Order: sequence, then C-alpha cells, then structure tokens
Amino acid sequence: MSNFPESIDFNLGIYVERFVDWLDVNFSGVFEIISSIILWFMIHMESFLLWLPWWSFILVVLLLGWRFGSLISGIVFSLLLILVGSFGYWDYMMMTLSIVLASVAISLLLGIPLGIAMAYSKVMETIMRPILDAMQTMPSFVYLIPAMIFFGMGKVPAVFATIIYAIPPVIRLTNLAIRRVSKEMVEAAHSFGSSPWQLLLKVQLPQALPTIMTGINQTTMMALSMVVIASMIGAQGLGMEVLISINRVDIAQGFEAGLGIVILAIIIDRITQGITKRSKVTSEN
Repeated sequence: MSNFPESIDFNLGIYVERFVDWLDVNFSGVFEIISSIILWFMIHMESFLLWLPWWSFILVVLLLGWRFGSLISGIVFSLLLILVGSFGYWDYMMMTLSIVLASVAISLLLGIPLGIAMAYSKVMETIMRPILDAMQTMPSFVYLIPAMIFFGMGKVPAVFATIIYAIPPVIRLTNLAIRRVSKEMVEAAHSFGSSPWQLLLKVQLPQALPTIMTGINQTTMMALSMVVIASMIGAQGLGMEVLISINRVDIAQGFEAGLGIVILAIIIDRITQGITKRSKVTSEN
C-alpha cells in the first residue's frame, strides 16, 4: 500500500470535466457550425476520391513519385497501391485518405499562422509551448472523449481528435523556421523598405519553407497514426478494418488492413520528403 497522505487530495479531472461540460452547453451552436463545415468538406473530399477512377489515382501517384523522387519510386508506389486494391480495400483506403487529407489541411490552416504568431511574439511562444507539450505527450485515446462529447460519433470527431494530435509539429517547426531566417537577410529587407507583410511573404516564408515542409510531413504521419484510434469513434476506412480484425482475432484481415495503412504512410512520407528536398534546393538557389 502507498504511504502517501490521504489528506492531500485534489481531483483535477473533475474540474476539467466541468469545463468540458460548460463548453458543450454554452457553445453547442459553435460546435454545430464547426461540425457542419468539417462534414461538408469531408463528404465532398471522400466523394471525389471514391469517384476518381482507380487507374487515374495510381497515375497521379506515379507522376508525383517520379517528379519528387525517381521513376522507380513512382512505379513501386503504383504497384503498392495495386496491391492494396487487390486486397479489396481500395474504397477503405480512399476513406482513410480523405480523413488524413482533411485533418492535415485544417491543421495547416490553423498551425502555420499560429507558428508565425509564436515567431513574432515571445509572449505567444511562452503560452503555446506548454500547451503543445501537453498535446504531444497526452495519450491519443484521451482526445476521443471531448471529440465524442462535442461532435458525437463519426467522421467529424475523428477529424477533430486527429487535428489535436497532429497539429503540434507544424506549429513548432513553423516557429523554429521563421526564427532561424538569417538576421542579415531580414535587416537587408528592412533597409530596402519592405513592409512586415512583404518581409514575411517574400523573405521569411520562402527561406523557412524546407523546415515548414518537414513539419507538414510530421503532421501527416501523426494524422495517419491516429487512423486506427479514430476508428473507435466511428471513422470508416482501413482503421475500422483493423479494429474489426482485433475484435474477431482475424490475423489475415488485420495484416492486410495494417499493411494498407503502412503503404499509404510510406507513399505520403516519400512524396512529402521529396517536396521538402526540392524546396530546400530552391531556397538555397
């Protein structure tokens, strides 16, 4: 038995629960608007990916792999996608990809401006650092609880939970990238009369782009890692197939669905890394 004194008792979780309940009661209208926007975006993206002929998607991946890697890379990526399709998981892969793309898109829309704000304000950075630390170290399952309370079950809470889990890298690396831009280059831009917006758009962001792309890559990988966990609150796709295989103790189904997630992760990772290398070469030139 623990000898920790029983007189010291502080139930922090109760206050967090009350705060979440208060948000749910007083801002339900806001959450409904957010839910409608995310759901509209998700439905259209998923519908487009499912409508897209399988061969055209493979062709696009082949060209991207060739453009940002090599012809061999593009061919290998195409064959891997055909392999996933041969498992009968093509539609599930498109559903998973729609969740990842929606989560990453929203993460970038929120994360890059936050990272820029942190780079420009030490106060903002001081406030955001512990929040980002908590977001990255908190067990990912915990995010499912407020997601279900605010948005119920389905695609929307899955995207919400994925955003919370995946957004810290792009915020951190955008902040770091802006701060690492050469002071001499910034001073030169000031001396030529550049406005703050011109300095940001024409000097700092182009120089910071390779590091920001690394943040985008990490955010995408973290979004993919949430696929299986998000399936627990109703997100359809490869993650749901993995979850079903666990419940059925079906090794074959679990391996094929899991391999589909791995293949998707490898392809996205290699393409985004290729874009990062290309942007680095461009910024150095």
